[in-house]
Amino acid sequence: MSFNFIAEQVAQQKEKSQYRQRQCISEQNGREVVVAGKRYLNFSSNDYLGLNHHPLINKAWQEGVDKYGSCASASSLITGFHYAHQALEDEVCQWLNKPRCLLYSSGFTANSGVLQALGKKDCQFFLDKLSHASLIDGALASEASVKRYLHNNHQQLEQYLAKSPVDNKLIISEGIFSMDGDRADVSQLIMIAQQQQAMLYMDDAHSIGIIGQAGQGSSSFGQVDIVMATFGKALATSGAFIACDEDVYDYLVNFSRHYIYSTAISPAVAWATKTSIKLAQKESWRRDNIFELSALLSTKLNSQITIIPSSSSIHAIVIGSETRTLEICQHLKNKGIWLTAIRPPTVAKNSSRLRVTITANHKECDINYLANCLNEVLR
Repeated sequence: MSFNFIAEQVAQQKEKSQYRQRQCISEQNGREVVVAGKRYLNFSSNDYLGLNHHPLINKAWQEGVDKYGSCASASSLITGFHYAHQALEDEVCQWLNKPRCLLYSSGFTANSGVLQALGKKDCQFFLDKLSHASLIDGALASEASVKRYLHNNHQQLEQYLAKSPVDNKLIISEGIFSMDGDRADVSQLIMIAQQQQAMLYMDDAHSIGIIGQAGQGSSSFGQVDIVMATFGKALATSGAFIACDEDVYDYLVNFSRHYIYSTAISPAVAWATKTSIKLAQKESWRRDNIFELSALLSTKLNSQITIIPSSSSIHAIVIGSETRTLEICQHLKNKGIWLTAIRPPTVAKNSSRLRVTITANHKECDINYLANCLNEVLR
């Protein structure tokens, strides 16, 4: 029989405690989730600012449906580029102080599509070792040569750049790293890029809305050449954008296959996202709440529990064994806490972890309860 590897590899996943299954969610927000009729405190949400279900966003979404319809009905270069898309792109440009913006269907699509388009044979990409799978896939699928430097190791990055035989060099990093929750030193990366005559690409999927006085992410530290960020996390809608200069914009419109040959995102979603951005800019209390609750969690955990230092919504507690991590998650679920186990290949072998995400909707009592349960289960 052909394709025997399908059943074999699924069986291997089960043996290694790496088997994955979906869970059907009947209700959810930044604080709680309902699964199979049971309500849990939710510490696995990307709704960082707690904007999902916000009445103003919902109202704008309905307005968008009424004005522009639920579907773009074509790719952006045919008849799919609506006024709602243009308005959202303008909003992003003003927010991040960038000349141009392009909307993509997802962050994975944006990262993969842009890097494949930019990665010619006379180019070299320099990726942080902990870069997201979409960045790695996009880089490796391109014609560019690829070097991966040790996580946040600027000395090694500079050495690689100095030895590069090509003129077209692109540094690639995440603003906040999705599995550890730590941050890139964006100011340092900007300086290195300028000194080494390289371009800088920042994936702000987890830092847009969170970092900066108005939630501008990496752009709050200075001029980044290319910024990618998603709408489906802190901004509570869907899709993604690339913010860049005029030349990169024109190039992507003409050569990014993921952009050219995809139906544009829903114009109703685009219209609603304008409201999301305005709320993210204006309501800084949401960011303040995340940082205050994050600090509380670190003080409430027992000293023997190792949590990776973080200044974001993401807090990683590394357990190691896949089996042990799953057992802990089940114990927490029994106590009414929804906290998903993160296992290889998402993270390195023997580094399975609890990935706690704190949102603006969480309360002090939620953090205290989580810490008490973790202290009990991990003692």
